[in-house]
Amino acid sequence: MNTFYRFPVIATLAILLWVAGPVQDLHASSTQSYDARLSEYEYPYPVSYFQIEAQQQELEMAYMDVKPESEPNGETVLLLHGKNFSGAYWARTIDSLATKGYRVVVPDQIGFGKSGKPAHFQFSFHTLATYTRRLLNHLGVNRISVVGHSMGGMLASRFTLMFPEITRRLVLVNPIGLEDWKRKVPYQTIDKWYTGELTKTPAKVKAYMRESYFDGEWKAEYDPLIEIQAGWIRGPDYERIAWVSALTYDMIFTQPVLYEFPDIEVPTLLIIGQRDRTALGTDLVPTEVAETMGNYPELGRKASEAIPNSKLVELDGIGHIPHYEQFPRYWEALRSFLASD
Repeated sequence: MNTFYRFPVIATLAILLWVAGPVQDLHASSTQSYDARLSEYEYPYPVSYFQIEAQQQELEMAYMDVKPESEPNGETVLLLHGKNFSGAYWARTIDSLATKGYRVVVPDQIGFGKSGKPAHFQFSFHTLATYTRRLLNHLGVNRISVVGHSMGGMLASRFTLMFPEITRRLVLVNPIGLEDWKRKVPYQTIDKWYTGELTKTPAKVKAYMRESYFDGEWKAEYDPLIEIQAGWIRGPDYERIAWVSALTYDMIFTQPVLYEFPDIEVPTLLIIGQRDRTALGTDLVPTEVAETMGNYPELGRKASEAIPNSKLVELDGIGHIPHYEQFPRYWEALRSFLASD
C-alpha cells in the first residue's frame, strides 16, 4: 500500500456505524491490528469478490451471498452498511432473514470493509449504486428488497431511485442524510477531513460511540463495536483508510438525497430510534445551531411524510443502531414489513 501525503488541519466528527452480531466474540481483542483489506478479520459468512473495472483501475468488491437456511421463499434482501464499517455487522439480520427463507446479499461498498480502497476515485452514491447493480446482475438477482442503515440509507435511497424496476421494497434504518447539512455547516475540504481522521485513536472511537450511541453508558458486550476502527488505526494502512474516509465524508456532505424522497415509488419502511442525534459537522457550528441538527424524531416524521406509501416505526429509547441495541423490536418491524403484501 502506498505511503500517503499529509495535509493541514482540523479535527472532525466521526460517524461510526458498526453493529455486532452472532460473531462478536471473535473480535473482542483490544490489541489487534488490521490491514486495509481486513485480511485477518473473520466475517460471519464466506466472502466472495466481484471484479470491477472502474475509473481506469481494477477493483474488488467483497460480498456475502447467503442462501436460505429454511424453505426458500423466492425473495432476496440486499443489506447496505453504514459509514466506516462493513457488511459483517449485519450478521444477526442475515441469520434471521436466512432462517425465514430469504437469500441475503451483503456487499462491502468500494472503499469499505474487505473491498478495494482506491486512493484516486470519485465517490458518489450514483457510482456505488451502479456497482451494486452490476454485482446483482453478476449474481443473477433481478428482484430485491433493499435495507440500508445510516450512510447505507442514503445509498439505498439512491439505488431505489435509479433502479425502481428491480426494487420491491425499501427499508431505511436510522439513515443519515434526512437533513441537508450544507445549509448549516461550512464546507471543509477533503484535506481537512483527512487531517481530522488522522487524529483518531481507539479511545476516541470508544468515547464517541459511548456518548453518541449508548447515552453515556458502556457495557462489555459493546466492545466488539470498536474492533474494526481500532484495528485499522493500529494497522499499517491507516493513512490510506483515513484518506478514503475523507473522500466518502465529502460524498455524504455534498450529495443529499432527501429532496428526491417524493420520487421514491416503492413501499418504504422507516425504522427510527428516537434517541438518535447523529449529524455531520456539529463540531463545526455554534452550539445553538448544533442543537437544531440530528433531531431524529422530527426528521423521521418529515421523511415519512415526503416518501409516498411509507410507514414509520419509532423506537423509543433507542439510538442510532436499532439492530444492535434493540434487535427484537427492530426485527419485528423488518420481518412484518418484508412479509406484507
